[in-house]
Amino acid sequence: MSDTTADRRPWLLLTPALLFITVLVVIPMAFILVYSFYENIDLAVDVPAFQFGNWQELLTDGYYHMAIWKTLRLSVIVTVLAAVMGYIPAYVIAMTKYRHKWLLLLLLILPFWVSFIIRTLSWIHIFGNQGALNGLLTWLGLIDMPLSMMYTEFTVIVGFIHVFLPYMILNVYVSLEGIDPNLEPAARTLGATPWQAFREVTLPLSLPGLAAGSLLVFVLTGGSYVTPLILGGPGDFMFGNLVYDAVVTELNWPMGATLSFTLLVLLGSVVLIYSKFMGMDQLSKAFGR
Repeated sequence: MSDTTADRRPWLLLTPALLFITVLVVIPMAFILVYSFYENIDLAVDVPAFQFGNWQELLTDGYYHMAIWKTLRLSVIVTVLAAVMGYIPAYVIAMTKYRHKWLLLLLLILPFWVSFIIRTLSWIHIFGNQGALNGLLTWLGLIDMPLSMMYTEFTVIVGFIHVFLPYMILNVYVSLEGIDPNLEPAARTLGATPWQAFREVTLPLSLPGLAAGSLLVFVLTGGSYVTPLILGGPGDFMFGNLVYDAVVTELNWPMGATLSFTLLVLLGSVVLIYSKFMGMDQLSKAFGR
C-alpha cells in the first residue's frame, strides 16, 4: 500500500460522518447566520437585506446583556450544585457491593422515561399554594396561610437540578466504574487514610467524568427555555426564552436567528475552553468507558 493511500484512508473513513455533520449542522447554521442579516418589516414578513440592525440591537441593548449574564450565572450555579449533589450517589452506586447494581442504575434512568415537561410541571404540585409542601406545613400547624414559593429563581434552579442531575450522576459513575478497584486498598496499605486515598487516588481519576458531566449540564442549562417558562417569574428568563419569544411570539425570525447564533457561539466557546484545558479525549473517555 502506498503512503498516499495510507494518508487518505482516515479521511475516507471520516467522509460519511463529515458529510452528515456538514448537511445537518454546518449548512443549517450557515442559513441561520445569513438569516440574521435579513430585515423584519412586519409580523413574519422579512426581506433579504445585508444589514447589521439585528446585531447592533443585540450589542447595544442592555436587556440582551442582562439575559446573557443571567444565563451564564444560572448555568454555573446549576452545574456546581449538580456536581456536588451528583458525585455522592455516583460514588455510592460505583462502590456498592450490592449484587443487583443494575437495579440502582435502572432507578437512575427511570426519570428519562417521563416527559421533560411533565417532570418540570410536577414541581407546581409540590411548591404551589395548594401543593404538597404547603399542605404538609398546614397539616403540621406550622403555617396558617400558604407560602408563596413558586415562580422564583429558586424554583427554576430546583427544576434544572431535577432534570439534569441524572446526566451528572451517569457521567461520574462511568468514570468511577473505570477505576481499578485495587488502587484505593493499595493506597491504604501504604498508610493513607480512607479520606486521603479518596482525595489522592479516586477523585483525580474521576475528574474526566465530573468534567464531562459539568460540561453537559452547563450546556443543557444554558440552552433551556422550558424550565424558566414554567417555573420562573417574569424576571426569571434566560437567553433561550428570548429566542423563543422572538421566533414564536413576535414572529421576528431574523432577530431570532441572531439570538440563536449568539447562543451557539456562547455555548460553543464553553466547549472550546473545556477542550483547551481538559481535552476532548478526556470527554470521550468519560463517555466511552
